Amino acid sequence: MTTVAKPSFADWVEAFRLHTLPLALSSIITGSLVAVAEGKYRWSVILMAMLTTVLLQILSNLANDYGDVVKGTDNEMRVGPKRGLQNGSISKRQMKNAIMIFAILSLISGLVLLYLALGEHWLMALLFFGLGLAAIAAAIKYTVGDHAYGYRGLGDLFVFIFFGLVAVIGTYYLNTLQLNFSLLLPASAMGFLSAGVLNLNNMRDIDNDRASGKHTLASALGYHNARMYHVVLIGLAFLFAFLYVLLKFHSFWNFLFVLSLPFFLRDLAKIFKTADKAALYPYLKSLAISTLAFSVLFGVGLIF
Repeated sequence: MTTVAKPSFADWVEAFRLHTLPLALSSIITGSLVAVAEGKYRWSVILMAMLTTVLLQILSNLANDYGDVVKGTDNEMRVGPKRGLQNGSISKRQMKNAIMIFAILSLISGLVLLYLALGEHWLMALLFFGLGLAAIAAAIKYTVGDHAYGYRGLGDLFVFIFFGLVAVIGTYYLNTLQLNFSLLLPASAMGFLSAGVLNLNNMRDIDNDRASGKHTLASALGYHNARMYHVVLIGLAFLFAFLYVLLKFHSFWNFLFVLSLPFFLRDLAKIFKTADKAALYPYLKSLAISTLAFSVLFGVGLIF
């Protein structure tokens, strides 16, 4: 009888991919700080929204690893660090159990968030519960299953919707119990930046994805056009944020987010000089941190 080694704490930390959390939190921070700027916020709601988002992001990372290994995409040809399931330190059964645990934790955290935010507004709570289930399903179905949307070139769209529109507008509503259509601008900005991180990841893996039958937008565009698309995503994010500030302008502090622009431009310049796709990996972390800085500066700028 073969016994499966128990993964170490370090193995799970690596599988959680904690470097992705700043990106996941950026949209929650944006929606929360817009609410703070309007004087309609609750710290309990903001903190629970952050916890739920962290759990969903970890769930997505685990499910992504599992789906890519099962489909053979994470193989010896894959560019980037070896993941726990890929290198054998975590078994498929252990990963499936972890996915189930984080799906349950995400659901519980989401229910607590809805209770704190919506209380007796049960119709809206039901709607947000549906959105929460959709978010859990989206986290898992990115690479898992016969109809994984990440293998059909739809990853960018789903990231834009859930990490941009749903995260920003949803967080704002849970704090204020109001909807503001102008929030489509900063929500879209965060969606574009989140899609940028996915696009950069897919640019790095473009050769192996093509060989493995994983169809991403980057693999369809090709390396050169994917880099042009990357510029468009970053440019649209700043354009939409700029338009929102013009719409709500009350102080030049509102343009504080522009201070993050040099970091994006620096990385864009280096990306265009990078012929070796494996060398793109550091820019994933850099873009996630730059996006976090963008969201914080944008929100703080609205408060002053």
